[in-house]
Amino acid sequence: MKISFENPDQVNGLLTMIVEEPDYKTDVEKTLKDYRKRAKEPGFRPGMIPMGLIKRQFGASVKADSINKFVGNQIYKYVKDNKIQMLGEPLPSDKQQPQDLSKEPPYTFLFDIAVAPEFKVALSGRDKIEYYNITVDDKLLDQQVEMFASRSGKYEQAKEYTDGDMLKGHLVELDEKGNAKEDGISVDEAVIMPKYIKVDDQKKLFDNVKLGDVITFNPRKAYPDNDTEVSSLLKIDRKDVKDHVNDVTFQVSEIQRFVKHPVDQELFDSVFGKGTVKNEKEFRDKITVGLKAQLATDSDYKFIQDVRAHCEKKVGKLTYPDSLLKRIMLATNKDKDQAFVDKNYDQSIKQLTWQLIKNQLVEANGIKIDDNDVKDTAKEAARAQFAQYGMDNVPEEYIDNYAEEMLKKNQNNDALVDRAVDRKLTEALKKVVKLDPKEITLDDFNKMMSEK
Repeated sequence: MKISFENPDQVNGLLTMIVEEPDYKTDVEKTLKDYRKRAKEPGFRPGMIPMGLIKRQFGASVKADSINKFVGNQIYKYVKDNKIQMLGEPLPSDKQQPQDLSKEPPYTFLFDIAVAPEFKVALSGRDKIEYYNITVDDKLLDQQVEMFASRSGKYEQAKEYTDGDMLKGHLVELDEKGNAKEDGISVDEAVIMPKYIKVDDQKKLFDNVKLGDVITFNPRKAYPDNDTEVSSLLKIDRKDVKDHVNDVTFQVSEIQRFVKHPVDQELFDSVFGKGTVKNEKEFRDKITVGLKAQLATDSDYKFIQDVRAHCEKKVGKLTYPDSLLKRIMLATNKDKDQAFVDKNYDQSIKQLTWQLIKNQLVEANGIKIDDNDVKDTAKEAARAQFAQYGMDNVPEEYIDNYAEEMLKKNQNNDALVDRAVDRKLTEALKKVVKLDPKEITLDDFNKMMSEK
């Protein structure tokens, strides 16, 4: 085998490989022997079929497979040995001439290889990066306490409706004369929350209603742009809503009022475990600790985004083999067309540039990732997911099991590995650059992030 590599403009590479018979002969012979052991042919005992017959049946395809495998392996070996920073997959070159494998070797194969642009990026104490510390103020604490109280709340029976109550009752569809419609809709336990009626004149019909009262209203008028709400109330298919435009009567049989849980010991125990918190001050202090941990993750995310912007500015515009990368992108996304490539190319290059920058930062800071790092990241993701539902007292064993399930889903692994790298890189860079700390409320932080 002979192999050579041309890279005149530093980003468009042409790899030429000349394959000789010794390169694939041994693999072909071994494969054909394996075929002979397994092949079945009338008139021959297993394993005793003449090799000539095996070669006539399978020789050409085995030879092609062996050559393809050899070429693929040698490309990646050459790229690795020569430290070529290849982008994407190698593609058969437009300069490739057809190779007739039925003829004697040598065979010549040409591949276009996209090469990453050369650049250097480094960070030091001379690089100043903002770091936003999100403050846990009384407003945020009050919101969290209210959230926990709401999630532990319950519905209680009431006698008179106030805004936000849920009503249950018997619903009957009327005809044009205001009488119960023959063969019309009748729902025994219809449920309605007048608070969510969008039309004021329909909503006011429910003001101060009491148990046993009968209200006449029009569901289509009450929810003019929400057929789903109407179909749910009338217990009909959404496509049939258009056929039911008349008024209905609704006789109130239950008024259910949601009541938040008191901020008491029972609430403390349900959130943080029995006896962990003994009074409201300790409750708020414990919430503060959890919030700070959650908000630190948001601060770190903003920090790494600012590092990215800072480094992209330092690096400037890089030169890429655009035509070749578009071919690679099209080949990789087999279910997409050229329009997709053209639309998404610039964004993919922006992401690629950051990945190349990040690779240099990872190497410069000696970042290494092992299975424990990925597992810790999965556990962090699990805790964050539970925290979204107000579950801050999830046993560690449950967190471990949840993380294991995440890791078993292979589609999550790349994202978890990338997140693990970001976590370690963030901690390392916070010690390398000069931090410019900024205090900010959560509302202002969210507003800032939404404007990006």
